[in-house]
Amino acid sequence: MHGMRVVHPLQRGIYTLLAANTLWYMASGPWTKALDSLAWFGLLILFAIETGNTAWLNKKHARSLVRILRFCAASAIGAAAFGYVQQQEWLDAANISLWVLVILLIEIELRFKAAVAQSRRLFVVIAIVLYACIAGLIPFWVLRGEWFDAYDAVLWVVAFALIEMDALKLAR
Repeated sequence: MHGMRVVHPLQRGIYTLLAANTLWYMASGPWTKALDSLAWFGLLILFAIETGNTAWLNKKHARSLVRILRFCAASAIGAAAFGYVQQQEWLDAANISLWVLVILLIEIELRFKAAVAQSRRLFVVIAIVLYACIAGLIPFWVLRGEWFDAYDAVLWVVAFALIEMDALKLAR
């Protein structure tokens, strides 16, 4: 079907693992991790729709619906970030702050494709720096003995890096 990208098996596998992780956090984690994971999973799916299903997005109100749902997810992320700060979970607060910058970058790439195409190298460099900073936090979870959080972080980096590549392809 024209305008619809087939999801790569690697992406499908990562999405499945992230869905399982989200369910795990919802069942056993503190409310901040549950809300954080659920909101990010929603954002991931919404960005996947916007970068891979352009035909559906051209239907009446579809793009507006996706953006409204992304705003709701972003609001939930804000609430989780506030919770991390209140709980003095500084590693999670730093992580969520970096991810917010990634989301802003992807939003710019999706909304201002012509400008991004003209400064493509700059956007690639910014993306690499942001993902490297996020990946740089992973050893801290390992050092704290929070293996599941480290594993989860690796999955998120890979999942959003794939979305980032799709967003940059659309900006050509």
